[in-house]
Amino acid sequence: QLHLVESGGGLVQPGGSLRLSCAASGFTFWHYAIYWFRQAPGKEREGISCIDILSSRTNYTDSVKGRFTASRNNAKNTAWLQMNSLKPEDTAVYYCAKGQSAACSTFAVESVASWGQGTQVTVSS
Repeated sequence: QLHLVESGGGLVQPGGSLRLSCAASGFTFWHYAIYWFRQAPGKEREGISCIDILSSRTNYTDSVKGRFTASRNNAKNTAWLQMNSLKPEDTAVYYCAKGQSAACSTFAVESVASWGQGTQVTVSS
């Protein structure tokens, strides 16, 4: 059975950092791109990052470029999202997701085959 389990969320002050982890099981991890999405209260789920199977291409939405970095270790079936210079507007539930293919596509939810359960990130002083 496929599982994607996020961890590493929490409360952080503005300007701080967090590193989210996504542990995958139940599928051939290195065959699929991994996405990160987030959803703030009252807002639609937003795609923020994608990393392809060989980590040769990473895509970021404009609001996180230069602050967030996606990575993965296929031998460990794990992906990470390093988040630096966090802002209050980054507050959301963060989800990792299995893509439909090896390459990154658009940040539409249709690009995703399976979702994790999410982890809360709160940026507040």
